[in-house]
Amino acid sequence: MAILITPETKIIVQGISGRIGQFHAQEMIETGTNVVGGVTPGRGGTTVLGKPVFNTVREAVEATGADASLMFVPPPVAADAMMEAADAGIRVAVSVADGIPAQDMMKVKRFLRRYKQTRKMRLIGPNCAGVISPGVGFMGIMPPHIYMPGRVGIVGRSGTLGYEAASQMKELGIGVSTSVGIGGDPINGSSFRDILELFENDPDTDAVMMIGEIGGPQEAEAAEYIRDHMTKPVAAYIAGLSAPKGRKMGHAGAIISAFGESAQEKVVILQEAGIKVAPNPSSMGVTVAEILGKKAAA
Repeated sequence: MAILITPETKIIVQGISGRIGQFHAQEMIETGTNVVGGVTPGRGGTTVLGKPVFNTVREAVEATGADASLMFVPPPVAADAMMEAADAGIRVAVSVADGIPAQDMMKVKRFLRRYKQTRKMRLIGPNCAGVISPGVGFMGIMPPHIYMPGRVGIVGRSGTLGYEAASQMKELGIGVSTSVGIGGDPINGSSFRDILELFENDPDTDAVMMIGEIGGPQEAEAAEYIRDHMTKPVAAYIAGLSAPKGRKMGHAGAIISAFGESAQEKVVILQEAGIKVAPNPSSMGVTVAEILGKKAAA
């Protein structure tokens, strides 16, 4: 079983008519992902890549039964696209866009709480690579050929480091159950803790690789959850050991502003929670192999 996406998941692509939307939708279709249509306002009634295009998400859901959406929507209107998807009954959405204003994401978070007890939408991103379950399907921009099916989950703020971890693991014969990029913005839809809980409850995930970076409290919150609730071994890597305090590095959320937000402090917090931390990015795969070896020995 994979988390977030299964062979039965019916996916639409918001922005499928654009160049980037078409490119990644085609790759999804070619790898067997169940893409059932797309949404582009004003293009309803046409087809792209042999899939029907609708003017609104609600029309797409009613016509296809879609329950997931991948969004290639520009930052100025990305928040509207997320809220439209939630209102139409989409259960899992991935927003790839970078540069969405924090104020817009605050509005989205408040909107999503309206459906918390009934038909809540789980949002992945924004500013993320997406979700992939090798051999099942993917929603995002990751290169699917580097992911080998297996039983280790990956969750990270950096899409590129997620690719690197999967590639290193593949070289060692270690496969991936699901890889999730939660995004590098200060306000995102799903946190490390949210995804770790899904992996903990997934019978086909044996261990997890968590990839964090400087800025924000998410890694510390994840450490607390892992210490108190997870029964599966977790490895981690924290990017940004050389980052100076107060300077943004890469992602909008990667800025050290409080105690516990530097890479060194996060490494200590994770280690104190019993998490094996890779010392550098080239040792992520080896670190996963080590925690799997300990699990087997136990």
